[in-house]
Amino acid sequence: MKQIQATVHGRVQGVFFRQHTRMEAQRLGLKGWVRNEPDGTVRVAAVGAEDILKEFIEFLHRGSPGAQVSQVDVDWSDAAQDFAAQDFKGFDVRW
Repeated sequence: MKQIQATVHGRVQGVFFRQHTRMEAQRLGLKGWVRNEPDGTVRVAAVGAEDILKEFIEFLHRGSPGAQVSQVDVDWSDAAQDFAAQDFKGFDVRW
């Protein structure tokens, strides 16, 4: 299992990006969270199999129908480290 922390840049707030991200993560069976950041980006944390996470990252580059993603920064690590050890129960939208 791997984990990612991603920061999504562009027009990604106020366009249902978080809700679509949660639906896609649930469809893929990932655990983690998504939240808006004060600087206008969206932050995502996800845990799952590497190939599924790569598919999820492809989604993050597209986003919701109203989004205009300009950049996605992704950091990879082993799922046993950092926040993955918190044993996520599902995929949440954080406020």
